[in-house]
Amino acid sequence: MITSATTEFLAALPTGGRLAGLDVGTRTIGIAFCDAGWTIASPAELIERVKFKVDFARLREIAAKQSIKGFVIGLPLNLDGTDSPRTQAIRAFARNLYPLALPILLWDERWSTAAVTRTLLDADASRARRAELVDKMAAAYILQGAIDALTR
Repeated sequence: MITSATTEFLAALPTGGRLAGLDVGTRTIGIAFCDAGWTIASPAELIERVKFKVDFARLREIAAKQSIKGFVIGLPLNLDGTDSPRTQAIRAFARNLYPLALPILLWDERWSTAAVTRTLLDADASRARRAELVDKMAAAYILQGAIDALTR
């Protein structure tokens, strides 16, 4: 099941369990995990994208190893809330993950990269360090927003 509605996502999930947040870019996929109680999201790793078959196998491996119960995928909407070509690519990516048989929540990520980049700049992180961290930190930002909404 793929949805943008938190109520549908919650209904498709077992009680509790870890979730994975994904910030899907053209060259990398940032990954974050939350605890089983959905308290806090933490940046985890960065996958260098190769081709979807390889990316899918890696995400399947991660989901099994981490006992993931669902995915929260950042959806890059335009500022006015409409879809863009990138949004359509993310929707296609989510559809391609469907064979994992895990619920997928598409979460508005319009400000995630900007917020994370600002935090890294405030911390005086070098350009190389920012490039290394921004996608997995954006995945954590996306996931944290979703778990905050899911636990209200």
